[in-house]
Amino acid sequence: MIAIGIPNGMEWVIILVVVLLLFGHRLPGMARSLGSGITEFKRGLKDGAGKDDQKPPTDAGVPPPKA
Repeated sequence: MIAIGIPNGMEWVIILVVVLLLFGHRLPGMARSLGSGITEFKRGLKDGAGKDDQKPPTDAGVPPPKA
């Protein structure tokens, strides 16, 4: 009976080589995309940090003016 388990040392190297051969040309673009996504997320957190505290008060009982 063949035992199937977690890959060990040399098996991980072979898996890594196969993944690099298959997806090596896509890795720089994926890394660039991930980096710009993280940068945009941090910028959004910084820009939107205090906006909820600065909302002008609203008059709940007064209807809006008709145009």
